[in-house]
Amino acid sequence: MSSDQPSEESANPQQKQKKQRKSDDGGTSKEGAWLNVHHDPVAALYTFSSCMALEDLNNDGEYKLLVGDLGTGRSNIKLKMYEGTQLKFETPLLDLPTGICTFYMDTTIPRTPAIAVASGSFVYIYKNLRPYFKFTLPGLDLNQMENDLWLQVKEDKMDATMLREALETVCKENTGVPLTARSLKFLRLEPEDCQPFVSVFKHVPLKRQSVTTCITTLHKSYAERDAVSCLVMASENSYIYVLDPEAFTILTRMKVPSAPVFITTTGLYDVDYCIYVACRDATIYTLKKGDTGPQYRISLSSQPCGLLSVDKTIITGAMDNSLSCHLPKGKRQWCVSLPDTITCMEVMDQQNRGYKAVLVALANKEVRVYRDRFLVNSIIMDVGVVSPKLYSMLLMFLMFPMFLMFPMFLMFPMFLMFPMFLMFPMFLMFPM
Repeated sequence: MSSDQPSEESANPQQKQKKQRKSDDGGTSKEGAWLNVHHDPVAALYTFSSCMALEDLNNDGEYKLLVGDLGTGRSNIKLKMYEGTQLKFETPLLDLPTGICTFYMDTTIPRTPAIAVASGSFVYIYKNLRPYFKFTLPGLDLNQMENDLWLQVKEDKMDATMLREALETVCKENTGVPLTARSLKFLRLEPEDCQPFVSVFKHVPLKRQSVTTCITTLHKSYAERDAVSCLVMASENSYIYVLDPEAFTILTRMKVPSAPVFITTTGLYDVDYCIYVACRDATIYTLKKGDTGPQYRISLSSQPCGLLSVDKTIITGAMDNSLSCHLPKGKRQWCVSLPDTITCMEVMDQQNRGYKAVLVALANKEVRVYRDRFLVNSIIMDVGVVSPKLYSMLLMFLMFPMFLMFPMFLMFPMFLMFPMFLMFPMFLMFPM
C-alpha cells in the first residue's frame, strides 16, 4: 500500500468506533451503554465487597455508600460514609471488619435503617450514625487444663517459664478443645517478653470466643424493602445465628459441618425461610425454618468465591472459573465456564421492571452481566474490580431498555459516579 493511500483506520473512523462498542458476545463495551464519569486517584480505600453497602440512610432518596476501610490492616481501620464522592462521616473500628449490612430494626417514622458492622467477636450496631449496641458472640468451652494453669498463675503458684512449658505440653496432647488466643499468643512470645505478658493478663478471666466470618439480613414478617429484618451471621466455629432485630438476642442457632465464607437468605423468619451457606469444604448447605443442621447440601467442583440467591435458584462462582446455578435441593440447572478468575459477584435487580441479572467481575478487568446462563453485556474496566454494589431507582433509558441502568464506579484509585435519577451499579476496584 502506497503512503498516499488512506488507511482503513483513517478512512473509516466511525466504523472502527462502532466495532469497538460491540463485544464479541453481542453486548456492548464500556464505550457503549456504560460511561466513565469520575476519576479519583487518591481515594485510598482498602476494602472488599462484603464490607460495602449502599443505603438511603436519611429516608430522603439520597443513597450513601458505607465502606469498612481496612486501613493498613493493623491501624487506621474505619467505617466511612460517602455522599456522592464526598467523605461525610468516619469513625474508628477496633478490629478488621468482615461484613457490613443495613437493616430496619423497628417501625418508627421516619424510616431510617441501622448499620451492622461485623468485626472480630462483635457486631456493632449504629443508629443515625451513632453507636447503639454491641452484640458479642457466645463464648466457647475452655480447655480445662489450660484454665487450671492460668488460675495457678493468678495465685502465684507458677511463674511464666513453668506456664510456658505446661501450655506446650497441653498443646501437644491435643485434647480436642483448642487453646485460647491468649495462650497461643503467649507461646509465640520471646522468652524475655513472657513475664511482662503474664503480669498484665493473669488477673483477666480466660475466655475463648469465635469470630464472625459473614453477615446478612432476613426479613422478619413482611417482604417490603423497609420492613423489619433480623441479622443473620456466621462464625468461625461453624455456627449460624439469627438475632432479634430489637433486643439482639439469639432467636435461632444452627450448625454446619465447616466454617462459612458466604451466606444468603430468602423468605420470612416468621413464615418460612431458607439460609444458604457456602463453606470452606466446597459445599453449600441449605438451612430451613426449624432445622438445627443442614437439610440439603450442594457439592461444588472447587472452593466457592461467590454466592447469590436469585428468585428460587442459587448462583455460585467457584475458583475453577465456573459460574453455576442450582436448585435449593441441589440439582444443577446449568454451568458456564469463564475466561478468568472470579473476583466478586452481585445481583442486579430492578423490581419495578421485573428484571434480574448477575454481575460477575473477573480478574482480567472484565465485568460480565448474565441473565440465567446467557451473557447479555460485558464491560472492560481499566483496573480489576473487587466489589460491585447496586441500588435501583426509577429511570427512563430508551437507548438500551434491555439493561435499564448506568454504572457508578468506585475505584481504587478510581471513583466513578452517575446522576441520582439513574440506577447505579458501583464497582470498587484495585489495580491488577
